[in-house]
Amino acid sequence: MSTRVDVGPAVATSFEDEHNDDWLEAEYVLPLKWANHRAGEMIQLTDYLLTISEYLDVTIVDGSPGPVFAAHHALWRNLVRHIRPDGPTMRNGKVAGVLTGIRLARHPKVILADDDVRYDRRGLERMVAELHSADLVRPQNYFTVLPWHARWDTARSLLNRAVASDYPGTLGVNRDLLLSLGGYDGDVLFENLELIRTIRAGGGRVRCVDDLYVGRIPPAFGHFARQRVRQAYDDFAQPARLVLELALLPLLVWSMRRPGRLAGFAAMRLTLAEVGRQRSGGAQVFPVTSALWAPAWLLERAICVWLAVGAWMLGGAKYGGSRLKRAANSTTVLRVKFGRGNSTLRL
Repeated sequence: MSTRVDVGPAVATSFEDEHNDDWLEAEYVLPLKWANHRAGEMIQLTDYLLTISEYLDVTIVDGSPGPVFAAHHALWRNLVRHIRPDGPTMRNGKVAGVLTGIRLARHPKVILADDDVRYDRRGLERMVAELHSADLVRPQNYFTVLPWHARWDTARSLLNRAVASDYPGTLGVNRDLLLSLGGYDGDVLFENLELIRTIRAGGGRVRCVDDLYVGRIPPAFGHFARQRVRQAYDDFAQPARLVLELALLPLLVWSMRRPGRLAGFAAMRLTLAEVGRQRSGGAQVFPVTSALWAPAWLLERAICVWLAVGAWMLGGAKYGGSRLKRAANSTTVLRVKFGRGNSTLRL
């Protein structure tokens, strides 16, 4: 490639003033399932597809109902490859879409992305460059616009960044390695963590690229509200985090007896969130007020994690028309599956 890839912070926001005729040797796979026709979102997504299809091959794996699929196909069939999921039925439909796209990918380097993710040329270049030496790449999402509930959820990302890395709605993956491992479990709730653990347990190289910032459109408030307990349920795949978050509510109740304790608790969380905001150049995409939402998000999680326990007792988190019991398989289980059971335990 003749274009130099800057290894510094890369911000994927819009395609203005971006132009380069070099073709990227990678596949962009977008798993999609819309229950009904969404005219406004279709227009937005089509504009995005028009741009990225100038840079690399794009495959949309669309599990939408017949009439919705037909409307999508009429609009996109001459723009990108638009197909239905093909393969075994899985309780997590997104995994079925991902694996169909992986199997049919025309390149070993694959960029998986949800329908609300928005890369620019520079972000795509950086992702492809990272996949030269890694089998799975985790960038950092940020919201391109900030209604109040997006600011609220940004606090979660900042706290994740302060202690480790966030879980984005897009990943880069080595197609050949994932196929050689037989794909990944499609009957779990936290499918991104399952994919990350599968690649790592199968001997792949996982890289967190915390300074590759990829834009994301925030969800509607209704979708945001429905995700609160479901996101908390993901903690069942991370036992240490689950224990810590279950302790939040008792700790908050204890702190309320003395205002100074509560203020100290909030100040600690604000400081931690600010550490996450500053890390790896995050201040360029996370507004200065972002950390202020951390106490509110922690209060939400303190309540929702206990609601998630209730969901677990009822048979699992709601997903589609059923419940999924497992959030994700443990690293130990996956290492045994791939004949690496004596490796060091990593949760």
